[in-house]
Amino acid sequence: MEKKDYDVVVVGAGPAGSIAAKYAAKYGAKTLLIEEHGQVGSPVSCTGHISRKALLECELPEDGSYVNKKIRGAFVYAPDGRSIVLDGKRTMTYVVERKIFDRELARQAVIGGADITISTRAERLRQVEGGVQIDTEGPEGPAAINAKVVIGADGVKSKVARAAGLGRLPHVCSAIQVESEYEPRDPEFVEMFAGRSYAPGYFAWSVPTSGDCCRVGLIADENAHVYLDRLLKEHPVVSGKARSAVDLIVGGIPVGTLRQTVADGVMIVGDAAGHVKPISYGGIYAGARCARIAGEVAAKAVQEGDTSARRLGEYEKRWRADLGLELAFGMRFRRMYGRMTDAEMNEAIRLLDDPDIAEVMTRYGDIDRPSALAVELLKVTKSKGIWRLMALLARLII
Repeated sequence: MEKKDYDVVVVGAGPAGSIAAKYAAKYGAKTLLIEEHGQVGSPVSCTGHISRKALLECELPEDGSYVNKKIRGAFVYAPDGRSIVLDGKRTMTYVVERKIFDRELARQAVIGGADITISTRAERLRQVEGGVQIDTEGPEGPAAINAKVVIGADGVKSKVARAAGLGRLPHVCSAIQVESEYEPRDPEFVEMFAGRSYAPGYFAWSVPTSGDCCRVGLIADENAHVYLDRLLKEHPVVSGKARSAVDLIVGGIPVGTLRQTVADGVMIVGDAAGHVKPISYGGIYAGARCARIAGEVAAKAVQEGDTSARRLGEYEKRWRADLGLELAFGMRFRRMYGRMTDAEMNEAIRLLDDPDIAEVMTRYGDIDRPSALAVELLKVTKSKGIWRLMALLARLII
């Protein structure tokens, strides 16, 4: 069996994995990035709707070939069909082609000094003297790779996390979507649909792409395909505009983080760690920020000759200091939203349809740091709607 030695091995070449590898190499570590599939970015399991801040966190230009569409706002539909307009009046988010996007991030990791191998599965991990041994299966058969630090960026079913004794994520929901010929209300706006009949506890969406197509999908805890079929055939807005459905995509989204994301010689990042916002369910912004920290800490720990869980705990402390409160806020909001009836959603959206509130949401709206918007909304004391909304939310919390 062939044996290789590296300072840092990153398992999984999604955005978080590629960024972690790039930063480990940047800080001087001999780094290997492993991807189990034959092509980076395939299969696609994401809508590809990301914030401008997420793109900047990935250190990619805003005019890259991966950008399919620029989005400036959203139409949010209540269960009763009422809608409100959130208009950022400038580019707020992007629709990206994830295959191209992911491959560019992996390319940047290689340019930065990391090695990469594809069609290679990490089968087993075990502690050995001086680090961790990874048994892999690739095109040339089994191989053993010795690493001082392994960074697991291998998704919601992370083998690395389980092998390191870090357990499983507290919950994983299902996201499902199709590419559909669809007439958007405005090609620069996404459409979001609330309602327990179509996405109980979550939301459905229509995200425009180039041409006359949209990515139409939803999130659900179970029976996601049943809800999608109902959305396409019965929703009063969607059913009248969606004329075809191709390219079915299904993926898992973590809800909540691992209790701990480091062990001796091991760190966990991205979806594998639960670095996903529990309001928008996007993971690229949080994953990128955490991956940069992980790569830096791993490389420095190797140079210091100490890759214990205690030393790697710097990564845990830093990412929780950066994002912990935001993710906790998102979890509280998610639990509250999940308890809302359709009637309560109708009332909330009606109360949000207020010029003063709309102005604050336009100015301070941030899907990556939504707690900042919540603080600003509390300052809109002249709006009776905000106090009625707070009273509604208080009932749900209590």
